[in-house]
Amino acid sequence: MTPAPSLQDLIETVRRDAGNDELDQLATARAMVNDLSETGDALLGHYVDRARRSGRSWTEISNTLGVTKQAVHKRWAGPSIEGFERFTTRARTCLSAAGDAARAMGHGYVGTEHLLLGLYAEPESIAARILTEAGTGPKAVRAAVVARLSAIATPAATERAAPPAGELPRTPRANAALGAAVAEALQLGHNYIGTEHLLLGLYHDSGSISAQVLAELGPDKQAAHAKVVEILADFTSPAT
Repeated sequence: MTPAPSLQDLIETVRRDAGNDELDQLATARAMVNDLSETGDALLGHYVDRARRSGRSWTEISNTLGVTKQAVHKRWAGPSIEGFERFTTRARTCLSAAGDAARAMGHGYVGTEHLLLGLYAEPESIAARILTEAGTGPKAVRAAVVARLSAIATPAATERAAPPAGELPRTPRANAALGAAVAEALQLGHNYIGTEHLLLGLYHDSGSISAQVLAELGPDKQAAHAKVVEILADFTSPAT
């Protein structure tokens, strides 16, 4: 098996990217660990999905991974797009677009970064309006995503196989972001999940690529949440 990057390799990468300041090195190392974790989740998710598509049972997969069947099912058996009955048409379009974004980047999984890119598929949606009005466009987001992934890519990782046919598996963090979107909708008293809730859900895990990109480019979650409330208030206020 091709060896993973050694600790010394990672230390040298941090030094090269961050310079000599100790706090800059610490911040860079933290970002690298988060990105490696997301990539590792995506790698496992890719092969879990391949095993499932080949007819392997959840019991066989859990035994191979050394965890319980319940644990592996909970982590990787996210709902299919067809299962999102409470999601608006625009939100479902954005979920489909996330898969398209992943394929366009040569990825065999849907991560939080792809969910973020998918929000631009509906330019008139609340989420896209909030992002573009904050000056965060799709080209800037894609460039930031590519930069983060490139910083942790190994030579073997750049030799990508074609993404599998059908719906791509989501990483655990992507599934968690969708769960957070549902929670955001409930907190706002909504009985549906729209693009605005998807956007807010992408801030949920500060270690995810989506949250890191949003922290870099803006808006922050507080500003995004305030804008969601403002826009929805305009929809529901009586005409004057």
